[in-house]
Formats: sequence, C-alpha cells, structure tokens
Amino acid sequence: MTALLNDYWPYVLMLLVGFLPNEVWRMAGLVLSRRIDESSEILIWVRAVANAVLAGVVGKLIIFPSGALLQVSDAVRLSAAGIGVVLFFLLRRSIIVGVAGGVIALILGTYFFPM
Repeated sequence: MTALLNDYWPYVLMLLVGFLPNEVWRMAGLVLSRRIDESSEILIWVRAVANAVLAGVVGKLIIFPSGALLQVSDAVRLSAAGIGVVLFFLLRRSIIVGVAGGVIALILGTYFFPM
C-alpha cells in the first residue's frame, strides 16, 4: 500500500485539493440556481462578464504566449484563431467545430511553418 501511495500521491493530492472543493461549489450552485430566471438581468450580466473574461484570456494567450505557445509563430497563432472564428460562424455557431478547427489549424500550422 505504501509503494502504491508513493507513486500516486500527486494525483491523490490533486483530487483532494483541486477537484473535490471545486465540485462542492459547483453542486451548491446547481442546487441554488434552480429558481433563477435565465432571462434575468443579473444572469445576462454574469454571462457577459464570463464571455469577456474568456475572450481576454484567449487574447492574452494569442498575443502574449507562454510555455509551448512560445515556439509557435505569431502568424500561425493569429491564423489559427481566425480560422476557428470563421468556422464557428460558418457552421451554425458551433463551439466544438470552432475550437476543433482552431486547434487543428494550430497543429498543422506549427508542423508546416515551424519557427
């Protein structure tokens, strides 16, 4: 048992410290939000703020990359983002298609146009 715990303690720690506390709040939000009207002004504002934060994070990753994205040229990152947006709008505003298309474009661009 000790050998098993020695090998997997980082995963157990991630589960206990990262996943479970987050799940408690997600479940509490699910239970408490049942009676909230989806078209209320506060929920519309919350959705707008969430979208703005997400757009800011994605923009920051494209303009000021870190980690592995530093190895990808600016043109490839911007082109992949543009392809993802175009696919999103062309194919019935499908988030899955937009994200998948952008990721595929990023991978292919990195392969064919290395820095």
